Amino acid sequence: MSSSRKKSTPQPEWHYEATVAKVEAIIEQIETGNLDLEAVFDQFAEATRYLQECDQFLSSRQEKIELLIETLGDSASQ
Repeated sequence: MSSSRKKSTPQPEWHYEATVAKVEAIIEQIETGNLDLEAVFDQFAEATRYLQECDQFLSSRQEKIELLIETLGDSASQ
């Protein structure tokens, strides 16, 4: 029954720009110096997760672009 709940729960749409904005907000919050040390570590860990998502997104897009360029090169040489 729990697996059907997981399937029916819609995943929020992910946006690169929104994720970068979250990282920037975290950095600003840390730079204020108003957080205790534990909160700084928690925020840093969250920013790191967001940056990993961004890196995966960019790597995926880079692979697609390289494939498109290769396809265009193959088409031009034929």
